[in-house]
Amino acid sequence: MMQPDIKKLVAYSSVSHLGFVMLGLFVFNLQGTQGGIYQMLNHGLSTGALFLLVGMIYDRRHTRIIEDFGGLWKPLPIFSALLLVVTFSSIGLPGLNGFVGEFLILLGMWTSTAVDHPWIVTMLAGTGVIWAAVYMLWMLQRVLFGTTTNPDNARLRDLDTRELGLLMPLLFLMLFMGVYPRVFLDRSKPSVETIRNRV
Repeated sequence: MMQPDIKKLVAYSSVSHLGFVMLGLFVFNLQGTQGGIYQMLNHGLSTGALFLLVGMIYDRRHTRIIEDFGGLWKPLPIFSALLLVVTFSSIGLPGLNGFVGEFLILLGMWTSTAVDHPWIVTMLAGTGVIWAAVYMLWMLQRVLFGTTTNPDNARLRDLDTRELGLLMPLLFLMLFMGVYPRVFLDRSKPSVETIRNRV
């Protein structure tokens, strides 16, 4: 939460996502393992898009320190809207890809026979979802909202066509995977069941 560098904050959120992946694989039931696989795909999309957006703003301001920003919504409305959606995807907002993987992992842990009291582990893992939302939303508040205190921020140019072309396929996949995950889950189910039967 106290990380001043936006890129390092995204990197630490990446570690949090991979912790969920490990929990899903540890559970080793159908929901948990499929959730872990799905979360790996989600992580590649959401964190990749976050790093792209951080790189785009760094290219304009040559700083990654959160305090150097603030009030970016006015000069950069398209960038701000996309950062908002990608951050929501990263923290697992329902309707976006991050929710499906985290939900399956928590569901798999809740029904697990790998530990004596799975509800305790599920609740502890659930706090990770809450803390991720806290530090990512706090970052959004400090970067996008409020008054534009730095005059350098007021003169920034918004995303161009090339940058939008990079981000739009990722945004489409985030929405598609959040609304219709069955396409991916049906393809991974036979492999997951085969591995579970062999072990």
